[in-house]
Amino acid sequence: MKKKMRAIMEKIEAETVHFLSLQFTDIDGIAKNVEVPHSQFEKALDGQIMFDGSSIEGFTRIEESDMLLVPDLDTFQIYPWDNGHGKLARLICDIRTPDNGTFPGCPRTVLKRAVEKTRAMGFEMMAGPEAEFFLFYLDEEGEPIPVTHDAGSYFDLGPVDLGEAARRDIVLVLEAMGFEVEAAHHEVAPGQHEIDFKYGEAVATADAIVTFRDVVKRVAHQHGLHATFMPKPMAGMNGSGMHTHQSLFDSEGKNAFYDPEGPWQLSEIARAYIGGLLDHARGLVAITNPLVNSYKRLVPGYEAPVNVAWSEKNRSPMIRVPDRRGVGTRCEVRMPDPSCNPYLAFAAMLSSGLDGIERGLDCGEPVNRNIFEMSEREKKRLKIRQLPGSLDEALDFLEKDQLLRDAMGEHIFHHFLLNKRREWASYIKEIHDWELERYFRRY
Repeated sequence: MKKKMRAIMEKIEAETVHFLSLQFTDIDGIAKNVEVPHSQFEKALDGQIMFDGSSIEGFTRIEESDMLLVPDLDTFQIYPWDNGHGKLARLICDIRTPDNGTFPGCPRTVLKRAVEKTRAMGFEMMAGPEAEFFLFYLDEEGEPIPVTHDAGSYFDLGPVDLGEAARRDIVLVLEAMGFEVEAAHHEVAPGQHEIDFKYGEAVATADAIVTFRDVVKRVAHQHGLHATFMPKPMAGMNGSGMHTHQSLFDSEGKNAFYDPEGPWQLSEIARAYIGGLLDHARGLVAITNPLVNSYKRLVPGYEAPVNVAWSEKNRSPMIRVPDRRGVGTRCEVRMPDPSCNPYLAFAAMLSSGLDGIERGLDCGEPVNRNIFEMSEREKKRLKIRQLPGSLDEALDFLEKDQLLRDAMGEHIFHHFLLNKRREWASYIKEIHDWELERYFRRY
């Protein structure tokens, strides 16, 4: 620890870093930070910076508000720009109690707990997210407006894709911060983009998503654009997903999902893991798709999964197993969206898969036909269930799922449900433009 601290301080001095951002997320996955000047760097690296936890939604009560920011020194990165006040570096932190005890409201700790259980079972989770986002214009006052910057579509080039410059700059910043970016391209909807980075260990990948969302927003703003990870910002267009590829590796570094002699070359571990995801899917979706708006994306007709099934041939079910085998054997869970808290989403998916392994579940036969074209009768015959149609329905399933309650811990589970029930109650009380246009004159 002391050696790492010295190495970071040496780099700080060499790079003339003047400010250090201590970052964490609240239960909703919103990035927060406490920024400290150079005089406080050693204190910050030693985990001695405190903040008022009662100011963060769902964290703690007024009478027990002081919380510690304990940085993970392996997450130290310097932003590759100088705003005239010296460079800014960042560390991602765990939240702990004043006596340095575990704080049950820390989402990162929830994922670390799931990872520890995975390792106790002899595995390591690897995750690879594909987070999509939209770029919109800003008005004269610098406020975002729901007008896209282009009319591009899947894989289009400029001049149709006016977001190329911003997207390239995002990639350059990510690479400067240690990301291995594998691809960047325009997505299906106007103004929609995707940047894929290399898979990695679960906690590090969740950290990367938090940093990714931060960088995308910062660079977009520098280009006079607003980046949003809202799942469905425009009606009649595809929404933004965060397909999450995942697999388990054993202690020897071998992919535990691959079995050349197994059905579809999938091991019993893989089939059980997928079975667990399917079994918990309707409660899980409340965590991976946590907004009222998330369920405007999860509707038929826009390539988003609404069916609890798996396939090795097509993208209509909730889970797809890509063609690659051997070290690349994995399942792609297609329903998450980029508004989720990545720590909670990864912990929930991992815990669901592990539950499938512990219970010896099996994913059954793949559904290799296009489910979107099936009748309700056919889906019923194949026992294909639907994902919830609203946040309210998803919360009902989540509330009954003891496995997910245990994975999140009572503190986060309670506050997550409370926050989301309030969000639904606020939404359902509003009168929306669609209702006025449809009913105001007619009735």
